[in-house]
Amino acid sequence: MEGMPPEALEQVAAYFQVLSEPTRLQILNLLRGHERNVGELARLCGFTAANVSRHLALLTQHGLVERENRGTAVYYRIGDPSVYALCDLVCANIGRQLGRVAVSQRVFERAATRRSRAVTRRRA
Repeated sequence: MEGMPPEALEQVAAYFQVLSEPTRLQILNLLRGHERNVGELARLCGFTAANVSRHLALLTQHGLVERENRGTAVYYRIGDPSVYALCDLVCANIGRQLGRVAVSQRVFERAATRRSRAVTRRRA
């Protein structure tokens, strides 16, 4: 992103904003290996078809999803498979952060337990 003009940065921010909604991430995940229609996605997500359609419109607008009319049905598939590499990278980073937090939490818990035992021994 270094050296990008503000207009380009706004487009990058809009792309990430599309990915900031959990329902849209769930839709992308459901499309990972299969094209699906709105009804299927709505059933699998547990949302109304109208709600899923709004999310799909935004994903399509940003090129993440492509749509294809087949008779009376519309099928959706991934338009930019690189989104999965990006999501996998973010998930791995979050996993590492959670791992570090868990280690820190265990250290503090052990220290608190030792202090509590020492206080209890002094009182006895």
